[in-house]
Parts: sequence; C-alpha cells; structure tokens
Amino acid sequence: MPSVAFYTLGCKVNFYDTEAIWQLFKNEGYEQVDFEQTADVYLINTCHVTNTGDKKSRQMIRRAVRRNPDAIVAVTGCYAQTSPAEILDIPGVDLVIGNQDRDKIMQFVHEIEQTRQPINAVRNIMKTRVFEEMDVPDFADRTRAFLKIQDGCNNFCTFCIIPWSRGLSRSRDADSIIKQAKQLVDAGYKEIVLTGIHTGGYGDDLDNYRLSDLLWDLDKVDGLERIRISSIEASQIDDAVLDVLKRSTKMCRHLHIPLQAGDDTVLKRMRRKYTTEEFLTKMKLIREAMPELAITTDVIVGFPGETDEMFRNGYNLMKEIGFSEMHVFPYSKRTGTPAARMEDQVEDEVKNARVHELIDLSEQLQLAYAEQFVGRIVEVIPEREYKGGPGGKMQGYSDNYLQLVFDGGPELEGKLCRVQITQAGVNECQGELISVHENGLAAAL
Repeated sequence: MPSVAFYTLGCKVNFYDTEAIWQLFKNEGYEQVDFEQTADVYLINTCHVTNTGDKKSRQMIRRAVRRNPDAIVAVTGCYAQTSPAEILDIPGVDLVIGNQDRDKIMQFVHEIEQTRQPINAVRNIMKTRVFEEMDVPDFADRTRAFLKIQDGCNNFCTFCIIPWSRGLSRSRDADSIIKQAKQLVDAGYKEIVLTGIHTGGYGDDLDNYRLSDLLWDLDKVDGLERIRISSIEASQIDDAVLDVLKRSTKMCRHLHIPLQAGDDTVLKRMRRKYTTEEFLTKMKLIREAMPELAITTDVIVGFPGETDEMFRNGYNLMKEIGFSEMHVFPYSKRTGTPAARMEDQVEDEVKNARVHELIDLSEQLQLAYAEQFVGRIVEVIPEREYKGGPGGKMQGYSDNYLQLVFDGGPELEGKLCRVQITQAGVNECQGELISVHENGLAAAL
C-alpha cells in the first residue's frame, strides 16, 4: 500500500486544505503515515504570512527530501503560490502546486511516477475566479467540523501578503455548502465552523446571495445544533447578519472580529476600512442583537509609526470594548508588502513591552467575561478528556467560547451537555454536569 505524509504550516484554512488533499490520496488507496516516517509521497502545505513561515516551509521540505530521497516531494500552499521557482530550486522537490488545481494532484503524482521530471503547476492566482471544490467528510477532532466556504481576499491591508498568495475573494456555491453540511451532520457532527481566508466576504462575488442568506439556509439543516463563524470583519456584520444573530437559535454566541489596531492613524496606515468610532458602534449593535456574546479579536502591536500615544489609545479602546480574549502579535515585516517599506519601524524592545501589556489586559478581560457566567448553565460539546489534572474529567467549549472542565467520561464526547459554571478562570472554567441531550431529548442525571 503506498504511503503519504503531510506537514501543514499556518492557518486553519491550510489545515482544512490538507485534510481535503488527504481525501484524494485516501481514495487512491494510500495510507497516511507520520511525517517523521518513511513515505512514498511527502506533501508540505506552506505558509507565507511571515518571513519565518517561508523559512520553516523550506526546512520541512529539506527534511522530507532527506528522509526518503526516492519519495515524491510535493509542495502546496501560500509560499508555493508566490515563490514556485524558489521552491523548485531546492534539490529533490518534484511538484509545486499553488492554492488552486489541487483537485488534479493525483494526476500530477502519477505523471511524476512515470517521468521523474519536476512539475511547476502554479498558475496566476489573480486570474482565478472560481472556488476550488474539495470536500472534507471527516475530521480527527470528532466534535467540530470545519467547512470552508470562501477563499481569497480583496482588502490589500498594507501589512499583508495574503491576496497575492490566495487571490481575490471567491465564494463556494451555496448548494454545495448545504450538501456538505448535511453530510457532516449525518457523520455525527453537531457544530460546524464556517471558515475561509476572509470568511465574512462570502457572497461578495455572487448575485443576490449574501452571508446572511447562507446562515439562514444552514439554520434550516436538521440535526445541526451550532453554527460558528471562524472570523468576520466588523464591516461585514450588516443589518441582515445582525438579524440572524438576533433570531437564529443555532448561531454561537461568539464572534472573532479582527481589530488589528485601536488608533485611527494606525488603521489608516494599515489600510483598514473603518475608524475606531465605527468599530465601537458596531460592537454595541452586535451586543444588542446578541447579548452576552464573546467577542475575540486580533491585534498587531508596533505597526510602523505607532507612537506610545497611539498604543495607549488602542489599549483604552480594547478595554472599553471588553473583548473576551485578544490574540496579540508583534508586527513583523513581510517582504513585498507596503508596510515593510515604511520608514518609521518600531524597535523590538518597545514592541515586546507593548505585547506583554496587551496580553495582561487580555487575561483581565478573559476573567471578567467568564466571571459573569458563574452559577449559570451553558451548553458544552465535550471534545476530549481533560489532561491538566486527575482523570475523570472532560473539556470542551460552550457556545460562547468558554473552555469548560467538568466531571465525566469519554462517552460524553460529541454530545450536547448542559453544564453549570462553578468557577471562572482565565483559560478554563470549572463546571458541573447537569444533563445530557440525547438526540434532542434531555437525559437528566
């Protein structure tokens, strides 16, 4: 039986794409082995968000070539898309394929087996207007299924290389999404996470069908309990989406909305399409539509030209919004982006001090958010046994994105449990199991 090994760098979308490529190999009778083992084919799915992503990608490619010099080494993903020649220069690389045409990967593999000639299958992604259809019917993580609905981005923020490696925004056909959602529900999944490079941009390239229409169509899927959006821009949460948040019983009380910076000058230089005032107003509207929801965010610290005062403005805004968690990143230069060429780069020392300050704030806000729910009952889908202490406990996320640990065994995995929160914490809360829903019926303990 031929074997294939995968190594994935970067974001959730890349992990989804790797799973989809694995399905193609699986259908041709391949078995998957660990990347550290000898395989007939190695596939490295690369990341291009930072210069470090490129470097790590090259390391992993060389590692695969060393592990089995006779293997077919294939490279895909964002770094492959933008720098195919650089990758083909690495001795031992057989196939470079970008972020498109991956449904043809097996044809390329068979061709290389016959000819042993390297293939550069990368095309200009800026000309691609069609969503690459690849399904993932099953995930190793049994409780949440990811469903990719969109690829690419039209924003061209000054710090970001992604539009050049993923192309412009393109949406997946709605019928195909609903069909895949039903298959996932039939396979036992109760929660679907909608994912993409710019997920909220879904529908921008479609006629008269928006993200809100898709959410209502998913709301009608029987057996689907929870719909979560992996990330959405504030500007994409329009009145129609607010209406879904208000009225759908399946939408999770959690949104990840990237702020990136909390100062208008910095936002303008980043080429973000909102002011702090607009962002704040939108957060208030979201909370009116869905009270008590968790809003998590991404923040870039030390963007070129960020002064102490600009940083302070951001700090105060984040505190005022009251995010339930913040993912904080020091700005890192991305070769090829306008921000990397800006004059007034911030020193690393200053960046690191600011990062720590925001991480402290994030932890305060996380705890404050969790404390509101002590004594309350939330719905949790346990994902795995708790590893952080004595046995006999399970852990999973509530619909409002609190990580909960409570007494129970592996038989609860993937079931909808009602759990009372007994103690709040920064990264995890303690709870007590109240009841378990068996196919929509509550079984009291």
